Amino acid sequence: MSSTPNVAPFFIAKVGDDGTQVDAWPDQPLLTSLEQGGVDWPSSCRNGTCRTCIGFLSKGEVRYEIEWPGLSPEEKAEGWVLPCCAYPLTDLQIENSSI
Repeated sequence: MSSTPNVAPFFIAKVGDDGTQVDAWPDQPLLTSLEQGGVDWPSSCRNGTCRTCIGFLSKGEVRYEIEWPGLSPEEKAEGWVLPCCAYPLTDLQIENSSI
């Protein structure tokens, strides 16, 4: 019997409300998965400081590998995420902040 938790090999990230979805890999930032899936998502610094990639997570959960990913506690509580440094923990639904 293995003590390794049973983790899905990837999750599904639904983007916007037009039916677009991509595979979201738990070991890479969400932005990378979006780009690999052909989604043209705005980005710049790729380290969580410029906030160009900010999006709204209407469903699902992400984790960050750094304590301060460029979001206030209030923004996190409201559902805002930075895909450049957010790693998916579940299937999710994300909206581009410029839509």
